[in-house]
Amino acid sequence: MAGQLPIKFQEHLQLQNVGINVTNIGFSSLTMESDKFICVREKVNDTAFVIIIDMADPTNPIKRPITADSAIMNPTSKVIALKAGKTLQIFNIELRSRMKTYNMTEDCIFWKWISVNTIGIITETSVYHWSTEGDSQPVKMFDRHQSLANCQIINYRTDESLQWLLVIGIQAQDSRVVGHMQLYSVERKVSQPIEGHAAAFTQFKVNGNKKPSTLFSFAVRGPQGGKLHIIEVGTPPPDNQPFQKKAIDVQFPAEAPNDFPVAMQTSSKHGVIYLVTKYGYIHMFDIETGTLIYMNRISADTMFVTAPYEPTSGIIAVNRKGQVLSVSVDEDNVVSYIQSVLGNAELAYKMSARCNLPGADQLFLARFSQLFQSGNYSEAAKVAATAPRGILRTQQTIQQFQTVPPQPNQPSPLLQYFSILLESSKLNKEESIELCKPVVMQGKKQLIEKWLKEDKLECSEQLGDLVKTIDPTLALSVYLRANVPMKVIQCFAETGQYQKIVLYAKKVNYQPDYIYLLRSIMRINPEQGVQFAQLLVQDNEPLADLTQIVDVFFEQNLIQQCTAFLLDALKNNREDQGHLQTRLLEMNLMQAPQVADAILGNNMFTHYDRPHIAQLCEKAGLLQRALEHYTDLYDIKRAVVHTHLLNPDWLVNYFGRLSVDDCIECLKAMLQANIRQNLQVVVQIATKYHEQLGTPKLIELFESFKSYEGLFYFLGSIVNFSQEPDVHFKYIQAACKTGQIKEVERICRESNCYDPERVKNFLKEAKLTDQLPLIIVCDRFNFVHDLVLYLYRNNLMKNIEIYVQRVNSGRLPVVVGGLLDVDCSEDQIKQIILSVRGNFNVDELVEEVEKRNRMKLLLPWLETRVHDGSNDPAVHNALAKIYIDSNSNPEKYLRENPHYDSRVVGKYCEKRDPHLACVAYERGGCDMELINVCNENSLFKSEARYLVRRKDPTLWEHVLREDNPYRRPLIDQVIQTALAETQDPEEISITVKAFMTADLPNNLIELLEKIVIDNSVFSEHRNLQNLLILTAIKADRTRVMDYINRLENYDAPDIANIAISNQLYEEAFSIYKKFEVNTSAIQVLIDHIKNLDRAHEFAERCNEPGVWSLLANAQIRNGLVKEAIDSFIKADDPTSYLEVVNVASQNRKFNFYFERYKKKNCSLVFLVYVESWEDLVRYLQMARKKARETFVETELAFAYAKTNRLAELEEFISAPNHAQIQAVRIKINKYI
Repeated sequence: MAGQLPIKFQEHLQLQNVGINVTNIGFSSLTMESDKFICVREKVNDTAFVIIIDMADPTNPIKRPITADSAIMNPTSKVIALKAGKTLQIFNIELRSRMKTYNMTEDCIFWKWISVNTIGIITETSVYHWSTEGDSQPVKMFDRHQSLANCQIINYRTDESLQWLLVIGIQAQDSRVVGHMQLYSVERKVSQPIEGHAAAFTQFKVNGNKKPSTLFSFAVRGPQGGKLHIIEVGTPPPDNQPFQKKAIDVQFPAEAPNDFPVAMQTSSKHGVIYLVTKYGYIHMFDIETGTLIYMNRISADTMFVTAPYEPTSGIIAVNRKGQVLSVSVDEDNVVSYIQSVLGNAELAYKMSARCNLPGADQLFLARFSQLFQSGNYSEAAKVAATAPRGILRTQQTIQQFQTVPPQPNQPSPLLQYFSILLESSKLNKEESIELCKPVVMQGKKQLIEKWLKEDKLECSEQLGDLVKTIDPTLALSVYLRANVPMKVIQCFAETGQYQKIVLYAKKVNYQPDYIYLLRSIMRINPEQGVQFAQLLVQDNEPLADLTQIVDVFFEQNLIQQCTAFLLDALKNNREDQGHLQTRLLEMNLMQAPQVADAILGNNMFTHYDRPHIAQLCEKAGLLQRALEHYTDLYDIKRAVVHTHLLNPDWLVNYFGRLSVDDCIECLKAMLQANIRQNLQVVVQIATKYHEQLGTPKLIELFESFKSYEGLFYFLGSIVNFSQEPDVHFKYIQAACKTGQIKEVERICRESNCYDPERVKNFLKEAKLTDQLPLIIVCDRFNFVHDLVLYLYRNNLMKNIEIYVQRVNSGRLPVVVGGLLDVDCSEDQIKQIILSVRGNFNVDELVEEVEKRNRMKLLLPWLETRVHDGSNDPAVHNALAKIYIDSNSNPEKYLRENPHYDSRVVGKYCEKRDPHLACVAYERGGCDMELINVCNENSLFKSEARYLVRRKDPTLWEHVLREDNPYRRPLIDQVIQTALAETQDPEEISITVKAFMTADLPNNLIELLEKIVIDNSVFSEHRNLQNLLILTAIKADRTRVMDYINRLENYDAPDIANIAISNQLYEEAFSIYKKFEVNTSAIQVLIDHIKNLDRAHEFAERCNEPGVWSLLANAQIRNGLVKEAIDSFIKADDPTSYLEVVNVASQNRKFNFYFERYKKKNCSLVFLVYVESWEDLVRYLQMARKKARETFVETELAFAYAKTNRLAELEEFISAPNHAQIQAVRIKINKYI
């Protein structure tokens, strides 16, 4: 006994063994919302992963690359909630779909699944619930209490009704970990702060209460020690006794002074609380009494997360090393442990009774015996009712209560016993029989019905037999519950519930004698017999032999019922039931042909004897059904000719089943038997199946009987859809022979499939009174010439007039041509032309007349059209041609008439008079045509004038192409004639641009000289002068100087710069000189021509300060100091004094000689030989006048000293100055 423990301890998994790094096993990275899944976040090489371990298959974890701050799995399904920052998302892993997403306005610091479809979310200030169903957003439940500020939230719990909510947090305080809780009532909307570390809600049913109570348990370790509190929250349910709250000390080992509760789970099944501490201790308490059942250390490492372990109603936890552990009540040992080790017999008794556990049987037997012997039968009954595993609910106990005599005015002890059993549980077999015996004797079947509805009785065959004596229906209920098939079916039959027999037999897999049952039912109620028979065959495999069932129907002569039954039974059309199909049809053909016809019409059956049924159908007058079954042609032909007895639509469809040859034979038989009666249906059949039977064969069939009417109707139904020429021709023939002239006209007009030549010849031979079909054919297929010849030779001029006046006036030109060919008189032709009011192509009419050299024939008609106001180009084209041929002032007509087509008339004139062609082309802007006719006839002067006036760059580009053999003579005429005549600046501009675009610089020079130099109107045009000079610079530099000197209105600075860039320095100098841009001119002499002598001469001639200044800078750069100083003085320019002084000093050649006569004590004597110093003095004197610079005055003082101008030096020093005298003295001393 000492080795027995009240708990079962099991290690389920080592997380490190499935690849989880120990650094990721902790409160911040591992979550376990239930015993189904463990979720771990880890990071490998900067890649974040979420690992999901399914505890049903822990060796195959699911690893997904997911970046998240937190991940929690749904307690029951593969749905994961992820948090990244303020974004919350819920995903269905199996469906690979996102279910919901939400962006929080606050940071979520803790969250947890509180049910299968709700997540609790805790922020710094509030608590929210977020449902996964629908589109709902998180709903705020309550605000956090200030006592939880600065706490680490470690858990969030709710009761199962979500009416009580609890936030749990911890914080370090005074060298210990303090727990804070906030309990919130949803109903009352109030919070209560509580000091505590771990807590849980549970539903617990107190002994004697009908409904469970909602209990709240929490544990705390304070300075005074540990406590476990168990209290009932909310108002107790009606009729419940309140739960007496408990406060139990929680003992912590002395070696663990800092240990405290970290988690709590409860077991409703066993009524215990599992309390886990930080140091790995497990405490198991009884909820009802608060008794500590067991305490021990189960892990050396902290268990930081727990969850209920559903399989055993225990607790599952994960510790820091990754062990997944579970602790559960050992049902086989816990009661014995409580009784023997704890010595608590009362708790052992209660727990055994409450949880139906072994280990306290002797306690129950002893208490029952003691109560029974003391006469306390009701309490003894309660003990027997609550004893575990029914150890006291035996026949012996019943007999004991039966032996006790009842007391007056009190129920018998046996009835008390049964009453207590009925209140708490269900009676077993013996108890049920014993209870019902007196009830049956008293006839109180309503009590039995009540107990059966409440499921308080264990049904058996014996109980059913007992109840059947007073109520067979109630007995049936008992037999059903007791599963006694034979008795159930017997009761169904006795109570008339035949339909339920088959259903029940299938349900319990029982096989009764169905044929016997069917005969019995048929004799009593044939209608229910039919229903029962249908039930027997409603499945694929009948429950009874169909033949035997049919025999039962025949025994009762129930033909109609048998028919209904067989129709349903044979609906699957099985081959092995073919004889029954034949039997069904045979009996109805003999007794109810219309029923048989309906059955055959539904096409339900295919396995009956078809030849036999076909003969029966013909005998019964069902020819249609007979034809459906006949296969021999002789039989078919015998029946098919009676079309008046057959449905026409059906008969047409029937022919679709026959072969081609059989169809033709049957059609022949029908026409031979009665052509007038059968013609219409023969036409319908031929129309529908002409593609299969062959149209030629059908045409031959009708022709063989000379039935042109049938042929007309047959072909009329297919001609609109047929593409065969012969069909259309035969239709025309049949229509003619049946007098259907309007249809002939229609098909001739609309059909595109007949052979026009064949139809034309046929219509000629047919000699119809109405020639309109022939006219239509000839008009459509261009046999107009033939038509005209035919009609003219047959004296049918009226038809010709009808043709051009009513049918197609557009064919007038061809008709006129044909009449001219047959030498018809001009008067008749003119009359026909004048009579036509419709539209026709005048060009074609002119062409037809022109081909025959009879143009003048049209002159009166044309002039009449013009007089009527016609603007038709063709009319005016024709008049132009006549005027040109007759030389009736054509040029005036061509220039003034706005309506003719220039291309047409121009083309007509090209061979007759090219000049007139040019006039026509120019009038219409026909550029290419005009250019071509001018080139071919050397009319370059006209072409040049046209091009200049046209002002079209694209056209110029075309004629100035290098591959144009006529370019040179054209250019000559442009230069010599066209431009000399123009006064339009735009014409000049576009022409010049065209030459530039064509890259013809030499020709452009000629052109520009002609314009600028020879033409006084454009002589002063600035752009043209610029262009002339620039073109010469590019193409002929020898002309540039001449143009510069001769022209006056060009852009001198720009031209000069371009000349310089092209190394034409003299030309640039001449431009600057001509326009007196002297500074730029001398710049050219200095920088490009590099001749300072010419520059000096030019400066002398100009005598401008700016010119002298530029010359001076050039001279000083070239070392001409004296000349430069002279030039600077003439320019009156002191700006370069630094450079002048520097260069002058570098060019000085001097010697100082000093001789000191110590004996004579003589003073310093300067003997100086200086070059250029006098010039420098002059320059510095000029510079001093312009600017009082220190440098200038210092250098002037030094220069006075160098030139031995001591008096001037003394005067200079004595006067106000800016010179640095000390610097001068130092410089002089350097040379002493």
